[in-house]
Amino acid sequence: MKHAQHMKSLHTIRLIRAGCVPYADALAWQRELVAGRSAGQHGDTLLLLEHPPTITLGVRADPCHVLLSSAELAQRGIALVQSDRGGDVTYHAPGQLVGYPILKLAHHGADLGRYIRNLEEVIIRTLADYELAGLRLAGLTGVWVDGGRAKICALGVRLSAAGITSHGFALNVNPDLVGFAQIVPCGINNRSVTSLQAMLGYVPEDVSERVVYHVGAVFGVVIERTEEQRNRETGAHA
Repeated sequence: MKHAQHMKSLHTIRLIRAGCVPYADALAWQRELVAGRSAGQHGDTLLLLEHPPTITLGVRADPCHVLLSSAELAQRGIALVQSDRGGDVTYHAPGQLVGYPILKLAHHGADLGRYIRNLEEVIIRTLADYELAGLRLAGLTGVWVDGGRAKICALGVRLSAAGITSHGFALNVNPDLVGFAQIVPCGINNRSVTSLQAMLGYVPEDVSERVVYHVGAVFGVVIERTEEQRNRETGAHA
């Protein structure tokens, strides 16, 4: 009985798996969710998705960190989008697990800095499930492996005036890493970018499920799956 009462007292986060979504559409979707969360129309939400090949510019991005011209990007089918997240330049592509938590920060007992550390902790614990040591580097956001020489997860977030988070993390599972050569990732030019596939030698099939589990553990929340969502996931580890 006490366990049941404790579970009811925890905050819940609704999980939505959305497949591959163009970045501009996902940006508009996040803004709608932030507005709805601010107005109390729904609770917290975690979007898990991928993007087609896209370079995004954060609010502090240096355009010089995009190494191709607009014409070259168009020729290669890569979108270039100005985002309202923090950070510099990053690259998205299929094979990268992107997580956008839309949370009322005050309900999770953390300031923005602590919230970012919590997101990093989710990824660090996920990597540990595959016996990889994820690291934080002083003065930088994201998660690193190979003794800090290679970045495996980028982070960039936004906090609305109403205290609602958006944007989040991008964990490289098995994207084509060649795409990162078209930018200076996160404005850092002396370290490489890697993926779980590159580090492990195979593509793990249950990464998103491990991430969901660790979001629940790190934030102390119940992950709420709709009936439709549960039906979609039956027998799958995507």
